[in-house]
Amino acid sequence: MAGVDGVTHDDRTGLRSSLVFVLSVVARNRELRRVELAFVTFNCGEWAAWLAMLVYAYAQGGVTESGIVATVVLIPAAGFAPVMAAVGERHAPGNALVAGYLAQALSCAVVSVALFAEAPSLVVYALFVGPSIAFTMTRPTQSSFAPALARTPEELTASNVASGWVESVGTLVAPALAGAVLAVGSEAMVYGLVAIACLVGAVLVLPLRSVTPAPALEGADDGSDARLVGALEFVRRDPQAALLVLLLAAQGIAFGALDVLNVELAQGVLGYGGDWAGYLSAAFGAGSVVAIVVTARLVGLTRLALPLVLSIGVWSAAFMGLATLPGALGALVLIAVAGSARTTFDVAGRTLLQRVARPDLLARVFGLLEGLLMAAFAVGSLLAPLLVAIGGVPLAFVSVGAILPLVAIVAGRRLLDIDRHATVPVVEIALLRSMPLFAPLPPPTLESLARALEPLPVPAGVDVIREGDVGDRFYVIVDGEVEIIRDGRLAARRRRGEGFGEIALIYDVPRTATVTTTRDTQLYTLDRETFLVAVTGHSHVQRAADDLVEARLEELRALDEAASVGAPSR
Repeated sequence: MAGVDGVTHDDRTGLRSSLVFVLSVVARNRELRRVELAFVTFNCGEWAAWLAMLVYAYAQGGVTESGIVATVVLIPAAGFAPVMAAVGERHAPGNALVAGYLAQALSCAVVSVALFAEAPSLVVYALFVGPSIAFTMTRPTQSSFAPALARTPEELTASNVASGWVESVGTLVAPALAGAVLAVGSEAMVYGLVAIACLVGAVLVLPLRSVTPAPALEGADDGSDARLVGALEFVRRDPQAALLVLLLAAQGIAFGALDVLNVELAQGVLGYGGDWAGYLSAAFGAGSVVAIVVTARLVGLTRLALPLVLSIGVWSAAFMGLATLPGALGALVLIAVAGSARTTFDVAGRTLLQRVARPDLLARVFGLLEGLLMAAFAVGSLLAPLLVAIGGVPLAFVSVGAILPLVAIVAGRRLLDIDRHATVPVVEIALLRSMPLFAPLPPPTLESLARALEPLPVPAGVDVIREGDVGDRFYVIVDGEVEIIRDGRLAARRRRGEGFGEIALIYDVPRTATVTTTRDTQLYTLDRETFLVAVTGHSHVQRAADDLVEARLEELRALDEAASVGAPSR
């Protein structure tokens, strides 16, 4: 039988590891599609601005000043990232995304004006902090928003893979374009173009402001500081989450160092201009694009630790190869290999973190990760010139390439066992949180309820329940549409994020209406006992249920009154 997306099981199996399949999964979801398209502008802008900043600083004082400036700029970003995530979580995620893109556009425009005006370097360095902070808003907001936009776990994984591809393409296209602009123009032009790109991103996500955010959970109105402490405490006490955050943050050290080393390799070792720093960074992106073949196979996998470990090994080997200073061509190839490994590592790691993190702290955990990444970038940016001063470029590449393997070795078997704990149903939880009936449930109960959901694909034109039948299940619409029909007359239509079937369960009466699918529809079902325990076991949920049932009964009464006076039903 065909699923809700019209793809049979056999077709899905054949497509699962393909580029077409992943893109089609994301493309079918309009909200995810907009988020990913905007993410393209974000990644291109972030990489181009970062490269332009390093080239500008290098021109002022060489690799040392480049590393120091990168460190100084990243320290405020590291401190603000968790705070920005906390503030963003208190507002609709769509609004937070729009605000982030607008902040990036404005701050980059200010830097561009300062560079065009040939402002003193210290003034320009201070202005670099603005984009650095603004760029920290997008990733944590998107990581916490995606589970609410995804309709199935498969869509969530496909979205993560697509985001990884977007970052891959960004690391290829943005540095290459920035290098080309630097070859014929200036750093000011790069920042001006980045401002325009971020403005396009804001326009793309603007319609998501109307997406209804998940109602707050109990205690969600706590202060940002308290909620941030909750995220820190969760990561500290959960060894799986702590390990993933540590690993994902550790790559930031290598990233920060590599960006600085690319500038030194291009100009100090190979003897080329600043534009070649862009081409070396673009090689990293090219390798990331090649990794599309690997990351596409992650969709649908329940075990991701092995790809994580293998990518660390390839990453380290590439850095060790760069220590031999193989020349321009060899450097391009090895940096591309490192880029391929990094994309696989990042997609697998972030997907695992989404699975193990507490759903109510998801935005905070990713905000914490973003802050640690910025701090790691700063460490790497400062570490690179120090290592170059001590033992030259070869020692720098060897040392940086050893960071992730050392963390993995210290983790030991915990890293290989992590999949056993990465089973939190984040998509199902996000769906339930979006429903006023279940939103007041505390996180542990909500997770338990999400685990009890059973998927039910239903073709178009099928009666899911019939008026007068005995009620034994509650239904949640994941995707598609149903019509509520009473006495042959249309009472209402229900779509994604809505439920039906609660009246018969709560009042122990026969079904009050027939529910028919208007197109292929994906449902989740809850058995009667599980539903009633959840609804009656919490006073807030009981009140929400009473309000919902009263609203539904009012719909039916209005329909009966319309029928009694001969009003048309459609």
